[in-house]
Amino acid sequence: MKGTALLVSGSAVAALALSGCSSLLPQTKETSGPAGGGWKSYQDAQSAFDRIEPGKTTASELVAMQLDPKTNPNVALLPRYELLQRFVVNQSVTMADLDQGVRECLEARDQCRALEVNQTATQTKRTGNAALDMAKLYRETHTSGWRFCGLVLVKDGVVVYKLTSGQPGIHEIAENTDALGPLQVLSAKLKLDFNGITSSNKPSEPQVTEPSPTFAAIRKK
Repeated sequence: MKGTALLVSGSAVAALALSGCSSLLPQTKETSGPAGGGWKSYQDAQSAFDRIEPGKTTASELVAMQLDPKTNPNVALLPRYELLQRFVVNQSVTMADLDQGVRECLEARDQCRALEVNQTATQTKRTGNAALDMAKLYRETHTSGWRFCGLVLVKDGVVVYKLTSGQPGIHEIAENTDALGPLQVLSAKLKLDFNGITSSNKPSEPQVTEPSPTFAAIRKK
């Protein structure tokens, strides 16, 4: 039975090696934001921010657009000191150099709120030969998606400034090659001991041979 199982397993691995079924490899998706909500693409996020008009859009309208830190985990409130660090980057920058909306917000102090929006959506997929991937000989991982960032300053219930940035297209490729991958797996399964190092990464304890006990014969006179 064991021989049959090994034969079937070997045949399956050989078939995978020939076909290279990348569809068998794992895939993951990650999206920040509320469950079932958030923007579906970078274009949707940019279009939403395009509808925001400084001097016209109100705080209640932002809530209707789901730009509310109470309900959307993608939205955060920035304290005034952090806003200063972002715009007044060094001593050469003065308040007069800032945009009027930013200047009004900083001067208003507690009467102004800074809303920072960050949403990221990525998809990770392992591609290539499935047999080599499962044997940990060669793995190729593709990560794609987008990242959107926005800043909205609200003074006295009205938007006075907005700013957007981000990355419409994310595409990263990671390659990992390990020629000893199968040997490491095999040694862990069989608990082999190479060069005095066991599979648990602990040195093998030397065997000590205890001396045989000696007996003294006592003759009584």
